[in-house]
Amino acid sequence: MALGRNRRRERSVDYWPGFVDALSTLLLAIMFLLTVFVLAQFILSREISGKDEVLNRLNSQIAELTQLLALEKSGKQDLEDTLASLQSSLASSESERSRLQQLLESGAGSADAANVKVGRLTQELDAEKQVSTRAMSQIELLNQQIAALRAQIAAIEEALQASEAKDANSQAKISDLGRRLNVALAQRVQELNRYRSDFFGRLREILSDRENIRIVGDRFVFQSEVLFPSGGNVLNPAGEVEMAKLGTALLDLAREIPPEINWVLRVDGHTDNVPLAGTGRYADNWELSAARAISVVKYLIAQGVPANRLVAAGFGENQPIAEGDSVEARSQNRRIELKLTER
Repeated sequence: MALGRNRRRERSVDYWPGFVDALSTLLLAIMFLLTVFVLAQFILSREISGKDEVLNRLNSQIAELTQLLALEKSGKQDLEDTLASLQSSLASSESERSRLQQLLESGAGSADAANVKVGRLTQELDAEKQVSTRAMSQIELLNQQIAALRAQIAAIEEALQASEAKDANSQAKISDLGRRLNVALAQRVQELNRYRSDFFGRLREILSDRENIRIVGDRFVFQSEVLFPSGGNVLNPAGEVEMAKLGTALLDLAREIPPEINWVLRVDGHTDNVPLAGTGRYADNWELSAARAISVVKYLIAQGVPANRLVAAGFGENQPIAEGDSVEARSQNRRIELKLTER
């Protein structure tokens, strides 16, 4: 049995050392191949980098050559333009040379014509000299006439200065007369104001300060209702009574005012702003106001007041003394105003 076991041990082979050796050999081969691949990769990358640099340099050189080629083309075009300009100038010069040559050839034949022209011009120059001589004589005559005119102007200026002196004296006299006239007018105005005050005072006493008859400034105001019916121009009985009083006071005043004071009593008619229908006797407020003023003037004339001392005027609704459309405002605006003034 022991022999059998030994035989089985002799028959079994140990492969492990060989496998380890083979594996080590394979590993070494793989490492060698990797080393070779890495070196090849490095060398290849160096080659590629070098080629890129060379390619970049080639591209730069190509760009520079392209710019140089463009500059050469531009310079060639400039040279061609210059050449064309020179050729054109040369052609013009040749044409001018030909024209001058023709003129030179024809100049010899025109010398006689030029001499004839010179003679004609000489004759014309002589004629011009004669005309100039006559013009100089006329200028001398004009200078003499101008000197005579200047003497006349000097005499006129002396006469004008004398006239201005007289005018200054006249202006002084006129100014003095104006001042005197203003003083006289002021005195007349003062006298007229005094008589106006007396007249208004007498009217105030006569009319007893009725509410519908009042003094406004330098005017005596009658409300229209006192003198006229609504829409009419004929004095009512109460109005005739008031106007009779006015006529008496006016006649008394007329005897006191000196005749040299040219006074008048102005009668102004006014209405309110209510327009007329236009179907009655009067078309509008203008006609109504004027008719009422004229009625007052005619009544005063009938009382003995001189017609040349009375003036009638109609203003319609255009000069109100109270603003607004109320009953009171319209009543105040319907009025007859009396004003003693100078003509």
